[in-house]
Amino acid sequence: MQNRNEPKVLVINEPYVKGFNRTQRWAARTRGRVLRAPDWLAYAAAVLEEAGIAARLYDFPAMDWDKEDLRRLVRREHPDFVVLDTTTPSIYSDIDCARICKQESQARVIMVGPHVSALPEDTLRLAAGSIDVACIGEYDYTVLDVVRNFNDLSRVKGIAYRGESGDPIVTEPRPLVEDLDSLPFPAWHHLDLMRYFDGGKLYPYIDIFSGRGCPHRCTFCLWPQVMHGNRVRLRSPVRVVDEIEHDIALCPQVAQGGEFFFEDDTFTLVKSNAAAICEEILSRGLKITFSVNARTDTADEELFRLMKRAGCRELLVGFESGDSRILSAIQKKETVEDALRFMELARKTRIDVHGCFVLGLPGETEQTMENTIRFALDLGLHTVQFSAAVPFPGTSYFDYCAEQDLLNTERWDDWLSGGEQAAVIDYPGLGRDAVKEAVDRGLKRFYFRPTYMMKFLLQTRSRSDLYRKLRGARNFLSYLWGERS
Repeated sequence: MQNRNEPKVLVINEPYVKGFNRTQRWAARTRGRVLRAPDWLAYAAAVLEEAGIAARLYDFPAMDWDKEDLRRLVRREHPDFVVLDTTTPSIYSDIDCARICKQESQARVIMVGPHVSALPEDTLRLAAGSIDVACIGEYDYTVLDVVRNFNDLSRVKGIAYRGESGDPIVTEPRPLVEDLDSLPFPAWHHLDLMRYFDGGKLYPYIDIFSGRGCPHRCTFCLWPQVMHGNRVRLRSPVRVVDEIEHDIALCPQVAQGGEFFFEDDTFTLVKSNAAAICEEILSRGLKITFSVNARTDTADEELFRLMKRAGCRELLVGFESGDSRILSAIQKKETVEDALRFMELARKTRIDVHGCFVLGLPGETEQTMENTIRFALDLGLHTVQFSAAVPFPGTSYFDYCAEQDLLNTERWDDWLSGGEQAAVIDYPGLGRDAVKEAVDRGLKRFYFRPTYMMKFLLQTRSRSDLYRKLRGARNFLSYLWGERS
């Protein structure tokens, strides 16, 4: 039974448009209708629980709940605190959710996530009293500190809050979490992990992290610039594999046809740690499948072979462009030659590759976009995604677009169009409609090749894999056919 003096905290991935995926790097209703578990919120909920605070994690998109459900939940639970996530496209709706929480209870509202981290003072002003505290950057322990010290918020690092005059006050920056092993495992026990789906991953899948931070400074990349910084911090391989075993006990299906996905910016960045994780998996005799994020300049045959033995199925790679000038303009620090070598080693070690490409980057033309599409078709990729370049607040790409007067809107909800990712910039000689058309053209040319479709169907691993493929194909076609259900 809850101690009456103990605060009650609801940690909520709040509703927005149907199918909106706020937990991915580019928040939108994805073309494949991906639904990803709220991993960062799950860490915050776990930290609260570990500290003895009554916390409950709710994922409204996974439950297909709306704002009226939010109203009923808050009215019923009477929480002391509500934690809400934020993204740029959804920020006006997020503030509306905060307002609902205030109306239905006297809860203090804490906002977390990339938008409020990039623009904490602006968000507090927009909220006009509906938000009490904005957490800036990594918020695992910040939320706990706010709950414990709400009566004296000046003591809490890494936040913005409303002062007595109503004006925002920003406190001293909070250092990044140094000891990632000190974090409890995400509070997945609050969620039904079978509800989450990504057509590019085996079903079911569970996200896991072996580290945070990225030393590279790609101009458009949101998470390192706004949330987790450029300094890499790693978890111990033993702790990582302990979490894998914990998750299998919680959701056995993940080891029976599903997979783990390492959401690190680059799992292969530190070869020694990646190798040690694989060795730990093998030494425990775990029969699992996993996929990872990788960079082309980390290609290593010895590491790839070890990863394959440990269960690695796929490498997800941000190739971004097939044009060297574009790669240089976005400070990618990788080359077309790196990409070709990477693919050669992936084929040699029999690991699939999912390629990510961004169209509409600075310096882009109709020809460079076509070059990228052809490059993607020729690489021998297993799956692919094309996205339009989107400048999010807090990134150097956003600053560049603002300085060059390229942004064609002043409203954050224009970052979305009917739930889909929207282009919000027009370059001289290259408009947003041309970029969107190129994205769709690239997707159709890749996935509608007869040889690809035949291979897609024939290389089916199990009933759960067939379900994953059929559902993913239906989701993708619903996007192409303009369905908005």
